[in-house]
Amino acid sequence: MNRDELADFLRARRARVTPAEVGLPGGGRRRTPGLRRQEVAQLAGMSIDYYIRLEQGRGPHPSRQVLGALARALLLTQDERTHLFHLAGQPLDPPRIREDVPASLLHLITFLEEVPAYVVNARGDLRAWNPMADALMGGLSTLPPERLNVIRWVFLSPQIAEHLSDEEKGRFARASVADLRVSAGRYPEDRALQALVAEMLALSPEFAELWAQHDVEIRREQRKQVVHPAVGVIDTICQVMPVPDRDDLRLVLYTTEPGSPSHRALRELRQLTLSS
Repeated sequence: MNRDELADFLRARRARVTPAEVGLPGGGRRRTPGLRRQEVAQLAGMSIDYYIRLEQGRGPHPSRQVLGALARALLLTQDERTHLFHLAGQPLDPPRIREDVPASLLHLITFLEEVPAYVVNARGDLRAWNPMADALMGGLSTLPPERLNVIRWVFLSPQIAEHLSDEEKGRFARASVADLRVSAGRYPEDRALQALVAEMLALSPEFAELWAQHDVEIRREQRKQVVHPAVGVIDTICQVMPVPDRDDLRLVLYTTEPGSPSHRALRELRQLTLSS
């Protein structure tokens, strides 16, 4: 159980729920935004003293019943609920990030000859990719292993301030941090993940600011524009798909609208990869 992280998460989520959202009157002066501690305790059916101890990082191990009640009281999403259970030492999934990629998944991305595809683990490390992904993303095969990480790509970029001010790129950056938060809660014993977070907190103020917000959300489909030096602008749909029986892996596909200029650009890129 990570008492400090659990306490921070409860405080952050409490501050985001308004009385009106949970059917409580919102009158009177409030020193802080969101619900009061006694209101959360009331909604969750527990004593105010017990809840205060949880927020102060000195409470006992909460049961699954208590965690479920808190999730309902704080209007947590499914991703946030899963994160809460992991922080409280009640993981819903096996807390392990494996390094291998199933052979069937490697075969699949190889067969996707016109679709850029790669496999990413719960740390954001790229574990495998096909030739189209290599071409679209600028030579993945030439990068050292420590650079094959989504979080490092985004937050160690010299253009990070510009990216965060852009609606699409900023959404991707924030979603990447929220996704890493989920992994940190799910795999609390993974040293490589802990080292990545510590590294980014030390090197990137932008990452540290987003990390402190305690947002949790698993990455899913998102539109993403890629500017390739050979074929120009490609508007893609970045689809993030879970891998069956492997919660620590996801398959990422870059698709385009059939018949669109971006579709033609992607096909042109494939011809370039075949001729090189």
